[in-house]
Amino acid sequence: MDRTINELLVYTPSLDFEASKGFYADLGFELTEDFGETMDCRLGGACFRLQNYYVKDWADNFMMKFDVDDIRGWFEHAKTVVESEKYANVRISDPELAGGSEIFHVWDPSGVLLIFVG
Repeated sequence: MDRTINELLVYTPSLDFEASKGFYADLGFELTEDFGETMDCRLGGACFRLQNYYVKDWADNFMMKFDVDDIRGWFEHAKTVVESEKYANVRISDPELAGGSEIFHVWDPSGVLLIFVG
C-alpha cells in the first residue's frame, strides 16, 4: 500500500463569506472557485478551503499556522490590511519571540486565529 497523502485541505469557517474572501485576497492569497459555497485560498505551497459556514465555538477555536521566511515583511503587510478598517473584528498582535522564533497573530473577520512564525 502506498501511504502517500497528496494534499491536506482544511475547511475554514467564515461568518461573512464576502468579507472573509476580501480579507484573504488582501493578505495575498489567490482565491479560486471550487464547489458550493467554498473557495480555495492558495499562497505558495499553502492552501485552505474557505467555506460559507460558521459556528462561533468552532471559529473561536480554529487556528492556522503559517511558517514564513520574512516575518517582518509579513507583519508590516498584515498590519496594513488590519489597519485599513475594511474588515470588522480583525486585529493583530505585535511580534514577539517564542521558542527561538519570531511570532505574531492575526484574527480574521470570523475570529479565526492566524499564527505567523518566522
